[in-house]
Order: sequence, then C-alpha cells, then structure tokens
Amino acid sequence: MELYLIRHWKTKGNLEKRYIGTTDEPILSGEERDLWLNRTSRILPDVSCVAVSPMKRCRETAELLFPGKKQEVCDAFRECDFGQFENRNYEELKNRPEYQRWLDSGGTDAFPGGESREIFAGRCVEGFVQKVTELRERKTKRAAFVVHGGTIMAILEWLDQEQRPFYHWQAENGAVFYVRTEREILRGTCKEIRKL
Repeated sequence: MELYLIRHWKTKGNLEKRYIGTTDEPILSGEERDLWLNRTSRILPDVSCVAVSPMKRCRETAELLFPGKKQEVCDAFRECDFGQFENRNYEELKNRPEYQRWLDSGGTDAFPGGESREIFAGRCVEGFVQKVTELRERKTKRAAFVVHGGTIMAILEWLDQEQRPFYHWQAENGAVFYVRTEREILRGTCKEIRKL
C-alpha cells in the first residue's frame, strides 16, 4: 500500500508562528499557494481514499489537491490541543513561567489546559492504525492523509525503523511524505518513508 501524508497549506496563524491546534482557520490563497499546488499536484498520483482531519485547513487543502474526491473525516487526526498556548506565539509566551517549563521539558510535558505529546501521539497513531486497517480491508492500493504537522510527526515517529525522534519529522506547510507498507504497518514499521 502507498500512503501520502500531506501537511495542510499555510494559514494566517502559521505565518505568524502561532500555536494553532483547535483554532479552525482557513488556508491562505495567493501566488505562493498556486505554485505549491501546481508542483504538488504533479507529484501526487490518483488515490482511492482521501482521509482528512476535520479542521477547515485540512479539508480545504484536500479539496485543492483532490478536487471532488470524497473526504473521509477522521477526528483522531486533529492537531494537538495547545491549551493556554493556543493561538499565541513565542513572543507572546516567552515571559510566562509555564511556557518556560514546557520548553525545558523538551515539549514532552502537557500543554497547560491541553494535551501532552504522549496523549496526542497515541490518539494520532490509534486513528492511523484504524484507518489503515479499514483501507486494507477495502484492498486500497493508494491513499492520501491530509492532516497537520503534529499528526504527521506522531505517525512517522511511530513508523520509523530508525527510531528518529518526534521533532525530526517537522514538516513545512504543504509537505508530502510517501510511506510504502504492507502488513508490517500494523506492527509500527514500514518498508519506506521519504519526503517528496
């Protein structure tokens, strides 16, 4: 099975380097997006399934890349709940002790009022395994997952045979990762991961 994990296109919050998790922002339009769309559309094959986070930014990106294709919404693919840090950026948070504590933890502590990385990653991986199981039962050959940066990081950290850490998989908006797998995916490994 071939899987394409795609991070949604940019939002206003992304440009302002804000923690955007539960905020439901639309993607930005413009020449940069059009150039990205033209390039990305050429490298993506036709897929049988487009799985998406329920957030507007993912659904809009999926519609651009796979126009008219039915979207299968997976709630487990939502971005992390950033709690008190939601819709804020480093400049707004840098003097807050709870933010400094979170930074000092290497991002492993729970966001105050939000999710921990462990809970978030577990949710994403569980949803991914469930969706891949469904796809295998339907004998799907190719599928796209249009999701969030954090969702991709959680899934690829879990799949990576080299056991590279969560932050190794940080992806810019619009990034595409190719994953080739068969049965081993249900054991948390795959045959190939590469960035397109």
